[in-house]
This record gives sequence, C-alpha cells and structure tokens, in this order.
Amino acid sequence: MNPWLHNFVIYVRKYANKLIRIPLPALVTGANHLDDVSELLQRHDKSCVFIATDNGLMQLGLIKPLLTLLEAKGINYYVFDQITPDPTIEIVEQGKAHFIDNKCDAIIAFGGGSVIDCAKGVAASVVKNKSIAALAGLFRVRKKLPYFIAIPTTAGTGSETTLVAVITDVTKQQKFTVIDPCLVPAVALLDPVLTIGLPKQITAETGIDALTHAIESYLSKHATRLTKQYSLQAMKGIFTSLPLAYDDGSNEKARHEMLLASYYAGAAFTRASIGYVHAIAHQLGAVYHIPHGRANAVLLSHVLEFSKHKSVEKYAELAVSLGFCDKNENKKLQAQAFLTRVNSLIRHLNIPIYFEQLRTKDIPLLANRAIKEAYCDYPVPKLMSVMECQAILHKLCNSHPV
Repeated sequence: MNPWLHNFVIYVRKYANKLIRIPLPALVTGANHLDDVSELLQRHDKSCVFIATDNGLMQLGLIKPLLTLLEAKGINYYVFDQITPDPTIEIVEQGKAHFIDNKCDAIIAFGGGSVIDCAKGVAASVVKNKSIAALAGLFRVRKKLPYFIAIPTTAGTGSETTLVAVITDVTKQQKFTVIDPCLVPAVALLDPVLTIGLPKQITAETGIDALTHAIESYLSKHATRLTKQYSLQAMKGIFTSLPLAYDDGSNEKARHEMLLASYYAGAAFTRASIGYVHAIAHQLGAVYHIPHGRANAVLLSHVLEFSKHKSVEKYAELAVSLGFCDKNENKKLQAQAFLTRVNSLIRHLNIPIYFEQLRTKDIPLLANRAIKEAYCDYPVPKLMSVMECQAILHKLCNSHPV
C-alpha cells in the first residue's frame, strides 16, 4: 500500500468530483403521501410499473395500500417480491427478466436499502441490456433509467438519494458497487407512517447506518461546504430523534425526522464518499450476511477511535456544532465529547459489542479485502494498514476465539 499514490489519487478525484453533476431526487415528504404515486405515474404517462419489494413487506401487508391505489387508478403493475438482504447478481437478473417480460416502463422500489439497490440494478441492467456484474465500477451505465420512484421503509441507507447500488457476488463472497449519477431515483417519497412498525433492532441499526454516512462524509477529504451542511443536518436529526424513535416506535415526528436525516446523509456521502466503517462492513455482509446497519453500528466507535489522532479538529467542530460541549473548551476535550456522545447513543440502542459470526481464521481475508476496497477510492482522514484492520476485527471476535 503506497500512501503517496493513495493521497495523489484522492487529490485528483477531489477536483474531478466537482465537475460531475449529481442530481437530487424530487422530494415528497410527510404522512400519507402514497396518493402522489399514481399522480406522478399518470403525469409521466406510464402504463405498467415494476414494483420491487421483499416478501416480508408483502406478508405484513404494508404494500397493500399502494397496490390498491394503483388498481383504483387503472395503473397496471407487476410485483417482484423476491429481493433478499444483500441482493445478488442472480436476483437482479431475475428482476430484469420480469421487467422485460411484463413490458414495464417505470419502477417503484418499496422497501429498505437492499430493495432500492436491487431496483437500481434491475433498471440499469434493463437500459444497458447487460448483466449487472458487467456494470460494476464507475460510470458504466450512462443511460437514463426508467422513471424511478423510491419509497424507503427504513431510515438508514439513504439509497433513495444516492448514485450507488451495492450488489453481492455469491460465488466470490464479495460485494461490488455500481456507481453512476443516473442511478439517483427520479423521486424519493418519505412517508413516516410506513416506518411506524419497524422493530427496535432495525430502527437502531438502520439509524446508525445513517449516522455513519453522515460522519464519514463529514470527515472525508472530498467534503465540501454543502456536503458538510447535509452531514450536520443529518446528525442533528439522528442524535435527537433516533433515541425517540427507538424508545417509542409510534412517534411519527421522530420517524419523519429520521427519514429526512437518512436522506440528507445519503446526499452528503453521494458527493463526499464513505470510509473504513463501510469498507469493513461490506466484507462482513458478503461473508457472513451480517446486516449492513448492524455491521456499521458495531464498527463505528472503533474506527472513529482509530482516526482520532488525524481528526481532532473535525471531531471538535462536530461537538461544538451539535451542542455537545462549550465552544471555548480545549480541542481535545471537544473531540472527546463527540466520541462520548456517539458511544452513549450506541449504548442507548443496545448495539452488540462484537460479531457472533466472526471467526479469527477469516480475519486476514476480511482485512485484506476491506483495505483493498478503500485504497485510492475512499478519501479517509487516516490510512489504515491491513494489520491495523485485523486488530480492530480481533477486538470484535470474542465469541469465536479460534
């Protein structure tokens, strides 16, 4: 690993990044806004909509009001409910086939981040007529997607506003990303009523996923004044509303604030990128199928502690901006106040302190893959070596010491 090369590539990309236009989706927000969906589809003269969701949401009946609405308006649809956490190449290919067979001309993603990512993969595969695996990497789609409405049912991934789709290659036990501005949905519909029934654990883990996006994008070397504003807006919402939503899942105001926080955190990291929390979490998800939000939540404090020496100024800025300390305090004390508040929130949410699935024999592979993913791609405040990554993973492995 060459630190000079990493820093040079990050520096070049920082300025190239400013030349790339990344759109934001049209934002529809507030309770009971599903009626807007039919109006949007009719306005764009769509005849058959592909609805991407998962079987759990179908079984819970959460999607029934949307289907009833479409039927009442005479809008044809096809429901693809085979999407699983960490959507695979095979699932995207199945979705693509159904999209084409049913002559769909629009797409609605109704679900969490996995559903929205899979829907992006289906849409990209359709317009390019290629396997999603062939579109991995940067700017390989470059073609307008079918009209796309994202309706998140969790507050965390921010996928409704990002240019990224994360897909799993089962044969390699690895995740890969498809990154292109055209993957940003046309519309993000944020309805807090759809998140009222989220279990505590999912509320907590997806909420910390959003917090991780906000923090890593703020610390990024690609951060701009605008992305920092988005990051701060997201963090203010999360530190205030996530404990409320966790303690009382029926708190509609807190649920609404969390959806907005997730959206703004997504807008921040779409431009400023992410860091080592995500790099490591992606490997844990690919190998052990640990939910992405949970992986981020367990890792966050450890990676923040690792980066502390290089991030004192920014941690201090965050502590002051978020009202965690007095602006006249010593910088190191301010930085510690930020870390303390993050740790306090994680404890409040009863996040596990280790990964039950993690085995020491897998740590070298996981660490190598994580560092490779981040190298020259993630504008992190402090470079991590493979050995340092292994050390963090060993701390999280006490259920399987051998």
